[in-house]
Amino acid sequence: MRLVLLAFAFGAAWLQRQASLPHRPGLVLALLAAACVLALLLLRQRHQVLKACAAMACGMALGFYWAAWLAQLALAPQLAPDDEGRDITVVGTVASLPYQFQQGVRFNFAVESAAGAVVPPLIALTWYAGFRDEISYAVGDVQPGERWQLTVRLQRPHGNANPHGFDYEVWLLEQGVRATGYVRPAPRPATPNVRLDSFVPGFSNLVQASRAALRARIVRSLQGKKYAGVIVALVVGDQRAIPQSDWQVFNRTGVSHLISISGLHITMIAGMFALAAGALWRRSFFTDRQLPLLLPAQKVAALAGAVAALLYVLLAGFGVPAQRTLYMLVVVALALWLGRITSITCVLCLALGVVVLIDPWAVLWPGFWLSFGAVATILYATVGRMASHAEFDASRWQKARAAMALGAHTQYVVTVGLVPLTMLLFAQVSLVSPVANALAIPIISLLVTPLSLLGSVLPAPLSEWVLLLAHFLVQLLAQVLDWLGARRFAVWTAPVPPAWSFCWALFGTLWLLAPRGWPQRWAGMLGSIPLLTALPSSPPPGQLWVTAFDVGQGMALLVETHRHRLLYDTGPAYGLDSDGASRVIVPYLRARGIGKLDGLIISHSDIDHAGGAVSLLENVPVGWLSSSLPVGHPAVDFQRQLSRPYMRCVAGQSWTWDGVHFDMLHPLAHAHHDIALKPNARSCTVKITAGKHAILLAGDIEAAQEGQLFMRARESLAADVLLAPHHGSGTSSTQAFLNAVHPSLAIFQVGYRNRYRHPKAQVYQRYGDMGITRLRTDVEGAVVMELGAQLQVRSYRASAVRYWFGK
Repeated sequence: MRLVLLAFAFGAAWLQRQASLPHRPGLVLALLAAACVLALLLLRQRHQVLKACAAMACGMALGFYWAAWLAQLALAPQLAPDDEGRDITVVGTVASLPYQFQQGVRFNFAVESAAGAVVPPLIALTWYAGFRDEISYAVGDVQPGERWQLTVRLQRPHGNANPHGFDYEVWLLEQGVRATGYVRPAPRPATPNVRLDSFVPGFSNLVQASRAALRARIVRSLQGKKYAGVIVALVVGDQRAIPQSDWQVFNRTGVSHLISISGLHITMIAGMFALAAGALWRRSFFTDRQLPLLLPAQKVAALAGAVAALLYVLLAGFGVPAQRTLYMLVVVALALWLGRITSITCVLCLALGVVVLIDPWAVLWPGFWLSFGAVATILYATVGRMASHAEFDASRWQKARAAMALGAHTQYVVTVGLVPLTMLLFAQVSLVSPVANALAIPIISLLVTPLSLLGSVLPAPLSEWVLLLAHFLVQLLAQVLDWLGARRFAVWTAPVPPAWSFCWALFGTLWLLAPRGWPQRWAGMLGSIPLLTALPSSPPPGQLWVTAFDVGQGMALLVETHRHRLLYDTGPAYGLDSDGASRVIVPYLRARGIGKLDGLIISHSDIDHAGGAVSLLENVPVGWLSSSLPVGHPAVDFQRQLSRPYMRCVAGQSWTWDGVHFDMLHPLAHAHHDIALKPNARSCTVKITAGKHAILLAGDIEAAQEGQLFMRARESLAADVLLAPHHGSGTSSTQAFLNAVHPSLAIFQVGYRNRYRHPKAQVYQRYGDMGITRLRTDVEGAVVMELGAQLQVRSYRASAVRYWFGK
């Protein structure tokens, strides 16, 4: 059974690596299931090895085609391309916990009917406040379970595609969301945006409404409190109100797994209810009915614990760690009810199989691997080896010491055992996590979580006092974590390891955590040396690597020589707490093991180029900053506060790194003082030459600046690769300029269906008429170029294609 379940999960994971789905997976799955049953029945019991191999093969094939069949069903509802970007009136219900933010509200919407279009049954909507396109937007007070009539504009699922980046498209697919969009003012008075029903009965709506009511109660009680979002996350699993600055502290200290409804919390709550129910049942609720004679107290306790776990998991939003814990508890409860003795490894494998059966995309997320990996590591390193602790029965003190020793050993096992997996998933490991978790686990799990749950249901004003106490404890803990996370030694970083390095480190970890008596267990530590001491890759001297990120409607390129790295622009700002640097650039640098940048050029002050500047400077040390930013810009002030060099980019500046030459071609010095110029006109324009090839980064210069460059530096413009000026707008890429540059490749950094309609059709065609290869980041994803003796180009969506891309 365990082999079949493990193979089933492996088969589902293998499917998620495919570029396309197999043909007619449902039919193949049915035929395969029948063949597998027949094959296992025909094998005799004495053929154990052959039977095990057949079971694994059957399990893997079933997992592969089961995941393929579910993927085919999930991809079936689609929005027609012709319906993208036009007004559609839909009627349906609010199907998720709405997220209120400063610009509006986000929520999922279950569509019941749509006028004039075929709309997928579940869509994700944002209702913006304020003004857009000279139209006033008033945000409705949407609540879970309400039926609304809305006018929306939709698009097919699309997300930024970058190496080591978050895959938004498959996340939407897993959630069942097949279109995204925003609410528009009604085009006609006859079809207003209006609430039709205050509540539509249904189990899912009831769960989401309950979560919303608990969240609203907590927010009211903790109005203005810094860590109210943490309390909300512990009660209903909604982490969206926790700012990125707090997440950075939690991640650096290794306690982020506690800032949600984790498996530990669910087990604790289930245990409390089980103990209480068992105690009351044994006492017949203090009556003379002799209830244990009707049903054993152990069965009642198991049932109460399972029900409590189910309710808590529903509040959590059914995340993978919560699912894993729920399924394990349910299996144990069933074993008690049926009088069957089952091993803990069987329980874990069964939970694994159920998670993958219900959600085959779960294997794509770090939480899945960390959740099951932590439990598997504890089982490997502790089961059958802690009997000596049970012998401490002479006194309470000895029992307490035994419990503390067991807890310390478990924390050591989890910390050491998950190092290879943590490095593979996050390219870093917290060195202070043992200390941080030793403090955080008892405070969060034993004090804050029960107080938060209790405070969310008690009557006022008692509920407010309890919630304030829980918040006070979180605040004290956060101060300690902030101090720990600020230490220079708090986190060890290295590049994401290759397969051989990860497997070697995993083997070493298993050796290190082997039972006592295993020879030279300390030698297992040597397995992690290649993993932890790896250096980031870099081009040979004289060659150049350029990565044009897919940041949406904005610019950001990483330029790498043998020993130096330069970032050109920092991407757009997506919101008050999110930008291209925090979402795309910083995760990429961390995964590559790049701990600092030698230089940063911000071409100009437009939000799609400088939106991530401050975020980048906060997270990555930058040697020097060059830009055309105005005096007083936050990025300039931040760089100067750190006492790091800042200069304005001026034509004529040049430098050489590792045989690669950099020339600043624009702007002229006086342009920085000309208040009549737009920021675009002062865009820092850089030409980089490596061997026989060159790339020209032109920022947002327009026709006038292109003409100036043509007149004064025509011979310096020639380049093999051109970053299309101003994203291919109609005010740039003149014929004379393109003739002077004469590129063989043009990169258009644009957002999917961006409001500016970049690149303009006539400009894009101009490039095509000249025989220039055109790559768009909204179509190709991130584009990586290698310049030197040859020019080599690859795009992320082509090199890492998956079956859900563009669907």
